[in-house]
Amino acid sequence: QVQLVESGGGLVQSGGSLRLSCTASGSIFSINDMAWYRQTPGKQRELVAVVASSGATNYADSVRGRFTISRDNAKNTVFLQMNSLKLEDTAVYYCNADLKRRAWYASQDYWGQGTQVTVSS
Repeated sequence: QVQLVESGGGLVQSGGSLRLSCTASGSIFSINDMAWYRQTPGKQRELVAVVASSGATNYADSVRGRFTISRDNAKNTVFLQMNSLKLEDTAVYYCNADLKRRAWYASQDYWGQGTQVTVSS
């Protein structure tokens, strides 16, 4: 059993900052990429940022320069520092991890339950 638990969402004014955290726990052998996605009603879930086990990162154009993704491999935790938040950043943010439960298993995607981020004017 693997669980991804997110925290850090909430209500913030435009221009403010929030920091999301997500910890993976359970039967885990290794974690490849960890990522944050977001979704608004009626729209598809979109990739916000991804960090590889090496630390290499990639960002959606809409957040590049404002958001920073990082991870603590020892704690199986990924972070998303969100600065200069805009109204259009309002969404449910989901943590994602591509991981192996055993060395001989194929890697699989796991998802957190989502955390609401609301940016107000």
